[in-house]
Amino acid sequence: MKKEKFYSGFVTLIGRPNVGKSTLMNLFIGEKISIVSNKPQTTRNKIRSILTGEDYQIVFIDTPGIHRPTTKLGNFMVKSAQNALNEADAVIYMVEPQKNPQKIHEGDKAIIESLVSVKTPVFLAINKVDTVAKPDLLTAIDQYRQTRDFKDIIPLSALTGENTQALLKSIRGVLEPGPMYFPEDQITDQPERQIAAEIIREKALTFLHEEIPHGLAVEITKMKSRAENPDDENAEPSIVDVGATIFCERDSHKAIIIGKGGAMLKRIGQTARRDIENLLGSPIYLETWVKVKKNWRDSDFLLKNFGYDGKEL
Repeated sequence: MKKEKFYSGFVTLIGRPNVGKSTLMNLFIGEKISIVSNKPQTTRNKIRSILTGEDYQIVFIDTPGIHRPTTKLGNFMVKSAQNALNEADAVIYMVEPQKNPQKIHEGDKAIIESLVSVKTPVFLAINKVDTVAKPDLLTAIDQYRQTRDFKDIIPLSALTGENTQALLKSIRGVLEPGPMYFPEDQITDQPERQIAAEIIREKALTFLHEEIPHGLAVEITKMKSRAENPDDENAEPSIVDVGATIFCERDSHKAIIIGKGGAMLKRIGQTARRDIENLLGSPIYLETWVKVKKNWRDSDFLLKNFGYDGKEL
């Protein structure tokens, strides 16, 4: 579908882990598409979300945080983020204020170096401006301005929405005339099963200790409506049975995930159920299991099985 004077493009979000890329994308879309936690390396795969306006469509590509990988999963995540630059018509490079505003983080220096060959417009979004004094923010802006010619530098807060519309307006200004890539009511290209699996992983990230989350994967093994009255078109939405398996790398981690008397697993399931019901628009019955797959993050077969396509490696 193509409208007169319609503009479209793909916009990649990159940055170090936990700088707020997923929060910003969810804010733009108005729905929870990409999971969010305070743990680094929460996002593991490229996630596309679609924002359609009256005369434009922006396809945002949320990427894993760029970091120094220590496993094949880490290699996949970094490669996925770097490859997303090749798909972009524009790039949002997100950073956060540093304790020392006169010094750029070493990880950000490496990302800036990787942007040298990028010819498309690069927008610098300085997130979490509500956490820094204005003089320090101005110092940080000056430091980054010296590293490259950004299309625009916009301080903002993805959490509160402060100044995010200014960034959106700037992006809209660089879009070229193009087609509507997705139907105007579609907000992501992610399958419901994948989003549901990520929701469960998000809840586990929220409640579990620091050393466990990086070794977690979630697989949806069942998602089926009970079809209580398939002949009645006006019937109330039926319950959807959802089965999920949480994989971890150690027997000791399995015990922690389950918790005493199953309390932790129940807590994860209860909080995930609400978000999955919002996703599906139906009540669900969620069953969860925990299994150990030792060293799965270094297994090509299991990485692909869990949705981390080996072609990115």
